Amino acid sequence: MQESQIYNQLTEIFHDVFDDDSIVLRPGLTARDVPGWDSLTHINLIVATEYRFQIKFRAAELESMQQVGHFVQLISQKLVRN
Repeated sequence: MQESQIYNQLTEIFHDVFDDDSIVLRPGLTARDVPGWDSLTHINLIVATEYRFQIKFRAAELESMQQVGHFVQLISQKLVRN
């Protein structure tokens, strides 16, 4: 799956989880940039992403994730392994 396809699907997930269709994903986007991105919505975001892409994240992988660009790279790596 191409990175642009991952961003498209991830955008849908963000819109759904945050109930905000105005969110535009970019590689440098962080939790500070999205109103309402707290620990609970973060968990919802991870669960929704795992379900959509049929992948699983390890806790250590998520701890190092700081920006959406890192998240997309991690998703891409997991999809290649599957």
